Amino acid sequence: MGPLVPDIISNNLNLIVALVIGILFGVILEQAGFSSSKKLVGLFYGYDFTVLRVFFTAGIVAMIGVMALAHYGLLDINLIYINPTFIWSAVIGGFIMGLGFVVGGFCPGTSVCAAAIGKIDALVFIGGAFLGVIVFAEGYPLFEPLYMAANLGIPTFYQILGIPQSIFAFTMVVFALFAFWVASIVENKVNHIERAPIRLTPYYLGIAAIGILMAASAFTFPERKAELTQLVEDTNFVQSYQVNTISTDEFALCLLKTRECDKLQIFDFRSEENYKKMSLPRSILFSLENMFEKEPNLLLNLKHKLKVFIADDEWTERKMAIIATELGYKKINILKGGLDGFKEQILNFKPIENPKTTDEIDTNRFRSEAKRIIPVLIQNHKPTGPVERKLKRVIGGC
Repeated sequence: MGPLVPDIISNNLNLIVALVIGILFGVILEQAGFSSSKKLVGLFYGYDFTVLRVFFTAGIVAMIGVMALAHYGLLDINLIYINPTFIWSAVIGGFIMGLGFVVGGFCPGTSVCAAAIGKIDALVFIGGAFLGVIVFAEGYPLFEPLYMAANLGIPTFYQILGIPQSIFAFTMVVFALFAFWVASIVENKVNHIERAPIRLTPYYLGIAAIGILMAASAFTFPERKAELTQLVEDTNFVQSYQVNTISTDEFALCLLKTRECDKLQIFDFRSEENYKKMSLPRSILFSLENMFEKEPNLLLNLKHKLKVFIADDEWTERKMAIIATELGYKKINILKGGLDGFKEQILNFKPIENPKTTDEIDTNRFRSEAKRIIPVLIQNHKPTGPVERKLKRVIGGC
């Protein structure tokens, strides 16, 4: 259910919605003729490319939809479980799947659809599928070395090719339109139809317009992380961006557990190694990636919190705060001068000699007290380590 669970609908309601969607999906499959083995194997014999059109359309629509949801922060792609790629088991499994498709006339999903309306061949196909599952399960110790061979991890095509996500999506949509055109030519030739595969009718013009719109939309949903990371590389933009700051004295006052700062939450953007060496009370190790992940960034959505970004230098803090603000998070503050300035002015404070004004006397008194207490608080604070995100595997699919 994409970004709907559990923020909009509960897990229990999700099961009910999934059941309704599954029923509707089956109805659409049946109405599209996918309960007929003759129509399905038409792809392999060249007389009917409905399967190619349907699944290719579903793929590019899902691709653009995921890009759009991720771009607007409604979907955390990092929480989508993707099966690792084991190249040899994928190749052999694909061969068996394709062979079973053309011989049996169904894939697992369409066989259930056909069985639901009483097709005997589909029932036999399902029986064969169960037999295959049993053989694989019982023979797994024998198959395991081949099954687990050549683990490629979780690669993506655009990363392997070294091109932007938007370019890859645009190319896939254009390739889909080209494949539809070629499929129409093949269909006409195999079925001995004497007419142009593409005609200037409202139907074909509508398909072309939708395809062009989808291809163009690939550039309107760039990868959010890459877009914002590039944005904060502009020095003039970062300097002119309005960011709330908190002074070293105000920050030290908050660390001393005063009532005014009971709701302080510190986001530490240093390395894990530096964080473990010195972690401030009420701080959590955070990273750029965490701001684009659904579970960790819930901390940034907490209301009535004084959220302070810290790093070794103020420039890094400012860049992270700009990214967070552009993502829609509110009440983000940065520590003026960064931790380097905080160390110099508070932790390593050298009293002003011969203070003459009331401000200098107060500064000496406060910073000397902070210098004495805050190191003890730091020493007693146990680092929590980096924010963890839990990958949730969604069971199902065709």
